[in-house]
Amino acid sequence: MAVTCLLAVLCAALAAGLLWALRELYAARLAAPDPALSGSGAPLPLGRLDELLSMLAALQEYGASRAGTVSHQELCTLALDHACRLMGSSRGTAMLYDAETDLLSVVAARMPATDPPPTLSLKPGEGVAGRAFASARPLYLPNPEGDARFVDKPGSWAGREPILSVPMLLGSKPIGVINIDDAAGSAAPDEAKLRLLSLLAAETALVLHQQRMYDDLQVFFLEMVQMLSRAVDAKDLYKQDHAERARRLAGATARELGLPDQMARYVEYAMALHGIGKMGIDQALLAKPGKLTPEEFEQVKKHTAIGHRILARVKFLGPVAKMVLYHQEWFNGKGYPEGLRGEEIPLGSRVVAVINAWEAMLSDRPYRKALSREAATAELQKGAGAQFDPKVVDAFLRAEPRVGSAA
Repeated sequence: MAVTCLLAVLCAALAAGLLWALRELYAARLAAPDPALSGSGAPLPLGRLDELLSMLAALQEYGASRAGTVSHQELCTLALDHACRLMGSSRGTAMLYDAETDLLSVVAARMPATDPPPTLSLKPGEGVAGRAFASARPLYLPNPEGDARFVDKPGSWAGREPILSVPMLLGSKPIGVINIDDAAGSAAPDEAKLRLLSLLAAETALVLHQQRMYDDLQVFFLEMVQMLSRAVDAKDLYKQDHAERARRLAGATARELGLPDQMARYVEYAMALHGIGKMGIDQALLAKPGKLTPEEFEQVKKHTAIGHRILARVKFLGPVAKMVLYHQEWFNGKGYPEGLRGEEIPLGSRVVAVINAWEAMLSDRPYRKALSREAATAELQKGAGAQFDPKVVDAFLRAEPRVGSAA
């Protein structure tokens, strides 16, 4: 219980620290002058300003409501759609910078359905987007083909239309660019349009940064919980040896069942963390070599609820917590903690149940030797419809050889 309380306090502290950092970052960005917007300082048209505020609110709401599940590509696609609408264009790209490769690469594109998707990558300072990124200032080319600053590389669109590249600035640091291809060939954007688009690009940078911070917090918390889980199982050698393979099996089975990538990752997390509740169980009971008494078994059964309480404290682990709570349910309703049956049991829980049994059967235990793969397969098939979901058993048996051969 002490470990559970410590975990809860640490999670609360991390969440509070994250919120404080985001508020400070946002306040600093609002207070800092933006060199890209310098000029006459003419007021923005009220109609366009209202439109921009709606777009900024939509970006923030989209990122906040899907924290932990939204990709940077999705956020950039939404920002690019807004940017094209502001500029009255039907074509554009969003590019993000990768410090490891030192490249700006396209992550989102808006274009006619007949056009091939762009795959352009540029060094900072290279081409229109690279120059806008390196200078941290918007760059507009009315005639790209006749301009030495335009670089026609494989994967880019032909430079016949005017191009506007606006950096996504986090404070004064660029993290990417939004490129607008003015296919209509309209006049050069005025200062008001540049200011609107620069504000939108800056808000996009902030939302992306918030998402990265949230992702980092997720990774940190997951690693912390896994570390505690491994500490609990330090004397359980079979779990140490098989944990990583079991996690990969869970992801492969989930994808075999057609689950989307994010949900498959949740199933992987549930597989890795399904035993975390055993921190609250008497370790002597868990290590007992013989059969448990009915009273002892009732104590051990509490680990699913304890695991759920630990994981449910963290918002992004909500789906995982539910899978952990029900991973000991049986397909015929004879499991625990609630006696759920069939489709009432979360699909992720049904996946964890199959893989947990498989790994246990293939491992030496204090009370028996490991089964052969053939015998374990037969046991899974025998339990299909009773302990296990038949469709999960089938999906697992299709996926397992691929993961096993890669191990």
